[in-house]
Amino acid sequence: METGNKISFVTPLEAEYPEKLRHIPDAPGGLYIRGKLPVETGLTVAVIGARDCSDYGRYVAEELGSFLGRNGVTVISGMARGIDGISQWAAMEAGGFSIGVLGCGVDICYPAGNRALFDRLLEEGAVLSEYPPGTPPRAMNFPARNRIVSGLADAVVVVEARSKSGTLITVDMALEQGREVFVVPGRVTDRLSDGCNRLIKQGAGILLSMEELLEEIEELKVRTEERGIGSMPEKAGSSQAHMEKRRRQSTEKGQSTEKGQSTEKGQSTEKGQNAKKSQSSEWSREDASGVAPELREIYQALDFYPCSVEQIVARLPGRISQRQAALQLIQLCMENKAIQVSPGYFKSP
Repeated sequence: METGNKISFVTPLEAEYPEKLRHIPDAPGGLYIRGKLPVETGLTVAVIGARDCSDYGRYVAEELGSFLGRNGVTVISGMARGIDGISQWAAMEAGGFSIGVLGCGVDICYPAGNRALFDRLLEEGAVLSEYPPGTPPRAMNFPARNRIVSGLADAVVVVEARSKSGTLITVDMALEQGREVFVVPGRVTDRLSDGCNRLIKQGAGILLSMEELLEEIEELKVRTEERGIGSMPEKAGSSQAHMEKRRRQSTEKGQSTEKGQSTEKGQSTEKGQNAKKSQSSEWSREDASGVAPELREIYQALDFYPCSVEQIVARLPGRISQRQAALQLIQLCMENKAIQVSPGYFKSP
């Protein structure tokens, strides 16, 4: 669906939805895309790291991005300052392709200082987000965004990271998703390499040669495809017990989060249903004069409590597919007549 300004919206019900994302925990309920996604049979690598990187980190990010771009490997990252943006720019400079995953709407350039990169991604790559156009960059959006960065990749490469870097959140998500993690080693006296060196101690793969990295990723992709997309790949560099422990901890944390979200959604649904029962038929007669005729039924079906698309469709008097309902809800969000509180859950403003 084109939602204006060359923004397309795809759901898991459509073939255009990235296959890799269908199999990750908490897969996005829909994606807004500007630009064109590459053919999924190609290799993809997420390059992540420190925003305030060192000269060494900048050099490695440039060399890595350029190498991947020349070899037809798509570079995935968050378009952030530092390692992310440097590797993405280098990949396109080398004639390659890159995808920027945003923690805001795809009509917003964040950070503003990366406007040149943003514009180039629109022309030569793509930017995407699970958040509707107009959504401002909020701190809470970025950890969730990171699961898409790693989910789109065959492997993740960490260039520089402090011991408590947000980059490590992406690493945990990557391991939960069954992605292989490779790390660029650094000096023990360099605080920007503390996170990287600790990952190596825990068993992460070490990036010593870009040619070897490419060979390992190609082998991983072949083995993963033989098992089916979304399955856990055989371990290459991550063979030590500490990395396996990190995988288990990450998985347990994801399961705990999922249970918590399920409980919250269940409670939210129950509240919405109770509220609906307690309301009279005046709700259906709410003034909708400012809403387009084709959107009025679904607008009047919204509640003050977040409800899933399926729940909203069940309230409609006529027959409508979940896909059509999702598209109409997105249109209402763009007109500030609905709010998407989380992927696939909507409420009245």
